[in-house]
Amino acid sequence: MCDSVDEVTQAVLAKNDGLAAGLREELARRGVSVVNLLSSPGSGKTELLGRVLARAVERGLPVAALTADLATENDADRLARSGAPVKQLLTDGLCHLEARQLRGHVEGWLPEGTSLLFVENVGNLVCPASYDLGESLRIVLMAVTEGEDKPLKYPTAFGSAHLVVLTKTDLTGPAGFDEAAFDAHVQRVNPGVEVLRSCARTGVGVDALLERVLAVRDGSPVHRPPLAPRPHSHAHEDAEAGLVP
Repeated sequence: MCDSVDEVTQAVLAKNDGLAAGLREELARRGVSVVNLLSSPGSGKTELLGRVLARAVERGLPVAALTADLATENDADRLARSGAPVKQLLTDGLCHLEARQLRGHVEGWLPEGTSLLFVENVGNLVCPASYDLGESLRIVLMAVTEGEDKPLKYPTAFGSAHLVVLTKTDLTGPAGFDEAAFDAHVQRVNPGVEVLRSCARTGVGVDALLERVLAVRDGSPVHRPPLAPRPHSHAHEDAEAGLVP
């Protein structure tokens, strides 16, 4: 029975990998780079993304955003205040986005001339980490209120990130957050990855994050994470055996 379940999982991921590769090529021909944002619920990624989108709009940059949730269009309404084109994707209970869903929502909607598409994935650090969406850049976000050991608890997510963003840094002191320990844990699962500090409330890190994304869009090489989406791997456990050095 376990072998059968594993075979089904492998087949599902293999199909997703193929669709993601095709979508990546298709969007690249259109000059579109996809930024996949992953985090747990409450990390502050919607607020930070809204600030980044607003800054991009101020600069006249051709950006758009697609936000995924199990229910409600609350996040799409919030992001739309930036002035950027935004679309809500409701997963009807699915805990992650897949390449087929992204393709279906991009077709016929993505404004002509868009060069950056931000995808706010479902709030979850387990399943989304295993699904390639055809992205050019995968960013994993975490708030200081979540605890510095989170990279060790979710090694697949943090180990597959091209960039890690620490959010709500204005609460570092009150939360008793150990920045040095956090940095060490991130480097343990993803050696060499950059950790960007941010605070949407004060604007810290907003411009820096936008510049990192634009650099990738313009062809700058990205960090090569050890657990970049691998063919046919899926982690449903918080700590996957053997992934933490």
